[in-house]
Amino acid sequence: MPKDSYIARSRGVSRLYAHLVLTPKYRKSVISLEMLERLIEIVKDLCEKWQCDLIECNGEPDHLHVLFRYAPQMQLSKFIDNLKSVSSRRIRSEFESELRKVYWNWDKGFWNESYSIDSCGHAPLPVLIRYVENQSKLLLRSAQSRDSPTRRSP
Repeated sequence: MPKDSYIARSRGVSRLYAHLVLTPKYRKSVISLEMLERLIEIVKDLCEKWQCDLIECNGEPDHLHVLFRYAPQMQLSKFIDNLKSVSSRRIRSEFESELRKVYWNWDKGFWNESYSIDSCGHAPLPVLIRYVENQSKLLLRSAQSRDSPTRRSP
């Protein structure tokens, strides 16, 4: 399925995108290239299980970006909690020796409790605001032309 197409359901269509940013505890620069590759695999797997489309996933030593498309029925907070929980458990298990060097409480979770999530769209917010503001203008013009007397040629 093309990444910019709509998701069709019996009650409607949607095209919802989100940009999630996760940071390791204390925003430590602990994500190695090998760890990042493993995180991307975990995120892909979880996106499939949650029936959302992973658009892009990448990161730096102190944060991870996840760009994905989702259906309106999906509860974002539950998805994010699951993503953080599963990835934290797997990363702590698979990279224990690296994490022990950085965290004294390495077994208490990998991710910071907070996260950042933004909705993404195809048009910038100012364009959407202008579009919505102009919606009634077409109706007004239509009503005015209907109410104005028309001149007929003899």
